[in-house]
Amino acid sequence: MAEENQDGQEKTEQPTAKRLDDAKKKGQIARSKELNTMAITLLGGIALVSMSSHLGSGLWDLMTSNFTIPRQDMYDPTALITRLASSMEDVLFMLMPFFLVVMILAVASSVALGGVAISGESMTPKLSKLNPLKGLKRVFSLKGLLELLKALAKFLLVGSATGLMLWTTLDNILGLSQMDLGKAVTEMGSLIGWSFIMIASTLILIAMIDVPFQLWEHKRQLKMTRQEVREEMKDTEGRPEVRGRIRNLQREIAQRRMMEEIPQADVIVTNPTHYAIALRYDQENMQAPEVVAKGKGLVAANIRRVGMEHNVQLVESPMLARAIYFSTEIGEAIPAGLYLAVAKILAYVFQLRIYRTDGGLKPEMPADLSIPEEYQVPET
Repeated sequence: MAEENQDGQEKTEQPTAKRLDDAKKKGQIARSKELNTMAITLLGGIALVSMSSHLGSGLWDLMTSNFTIPRQDMYDPTALITRLASSMEDVLFMLMPFFLVVMILAVASSVALGGVAISGESMTPKLSKLNPLKGLKRVFSLKGLLELLKALAKFLLVGSATGLMLWTTLDNILGLSQMDLGKAVTEMGSLIGWSFIMIASTLILIAMIDVPFQLWEHKRQLKMTRQEVREEMKDTEGRPEVRGRIRNLQREIAQRRMMEEIPQADVIVTNPTHYAIALRYDQENMQAPEVVAKGKGLVAANIRRVGMEHNVQLVESPMLARAIYFSTEIGEAIPAGLYLAVAKILAYVFQLRIYRTDGGLKPEMPADLSIPEEYQVPET
């Protein structure tokens, strides 16, 4: 049966990437103590075996120097203290490589499964952890049962491995008393190291079972309800009402910017009421006329209003207005197929300007605006 949250909803959904990332920030990551124990014991034993010659010779030199004390030093407390300090320093430097290897193994095996996670929240004391009822619940949970089984398995495996090692190496252990002291010390280090390796090898089986379980348990604890997934998607992508408000603001800003460009237009082509397109053409800087504003309905009415306020010529051409509206975006040049029709409109507008300033014959609006079939849009 799926786990339920506080609201009674079943956690049936796998944790999302955001959920896993948030959990890692809180220090909630997969960890395997068995993997850590196995790695330190096994690789530490291998390091001890590889360093047994160095450690044995160092220990032999230390024993030789401290068991051959000059007579005068025997009665000098200061000399004995100096010898003790020097011996402790020698031991520290002799064991330093081994301690360094073990420390690196401890850190590497700890972060190998879940990675590095430093979180102040996970280190904060929580009084809820002192609740005896919750403690009993953890003890009698599936995880508590598995921990008990692991402890029994480790006891049996380690106990059996230890007994087997003692049985197989008993002759070698007893033979140490017959060896030279220096060689016996080196051999003893090698025996201890190999014992560590044999015992730690039994923990590989426990780690192989514990690692997949810890990964499964970690994801099980982070499972989500469908409602939590939906809420996270809303928070990540933005709630619909917020997205709608942002789109409205963006639309308002774009329309305001578009309206500011209308006074620079040369002509506004209208439908006459449904569509309005403002065009601008600079012979020196433009290869073709560009659309500076376009709209339909209320936006078209505002374009016409702003145009009339700034004396921009309005030209009624329903087919051309629809053709430009559906084929060209704001800031783009009109397509080549509409060059001829727009050129006639602009020529009419420029002649009309001359007529208004200099007089003469009033130009007539071109009637034969041929619109290519691919740009023709039926009126809706």
